[in-house]
Amino acid sequence: MFTGIVQGQGVLLSIIEKADFRTHVVSLPAALLPGLELGASVAHNGCCLTVTAIDGDRVSFDLMQETLRVTNLGRLNTGDKVNLERAARFGDDIGGHAMSGHIMGMSELLERIETDTNTTLRFAVPAGLGKYLFTKGYIGIDGISLTLGEVTAEFFTVHLIPETLARTNLGVVQPGYRANIEVDPQTQAIVDTVERVLASRA
Repeated sequence: MFTGIVQGQGVLLSIIEKADFRTHVVSLPAALLPGLELGASVAHNGCCLTVTAIDGDRVSFDLMQETLRVTNLGRLNTGDKVNLERAARFGDDIGGHAMSGHIMGMSELLERIETDTNTTLRFAVPAGLGKYLFTKGYIGIDGISLTLGEVTAEFFTVHLIPETLARTNLGVVQPGYRANIEVDPQTQAIVDTVERVLASRA
């Protein structure tokens, strides 16, 4: 489980390509290295990946075909940065909201609205996920736990504080960027359960 509080950004050092398969070698910040072991889970832009090799701060992760298809990790190039969060442990503060690290789709950034004191991002609603989006509800965008602002059938907005802009990739992304999306699992469970109950009574 993850909390949606990005702990740092890593730099993609190299990409090893195979048939429908990739290995990413990422330079992790020093703060994320203590206690890191093979098999540990680390979220990259919100996608849960498993540590497969450790060489100092150079850490390797394997990406299967489905991961490359569903997430934006397959679009990365060497030198790009990724938002990182190690798996939560019992007793950790849940500063954001419970997240699984399972990406459900991607969303295109439509507009970036900036003033001297505020930044608002407007994203397209991903196909099939609109029913899980509610004003003041939770959403995970590239692994960042955020509160939804305006929600329509076509788009939704999020409002970013300076700390989020400084610590994550949302400080620099521009219109056209495709972000990883994880809807709030509790909201998804409630909506899906209600739909099943109503369908069984119809």
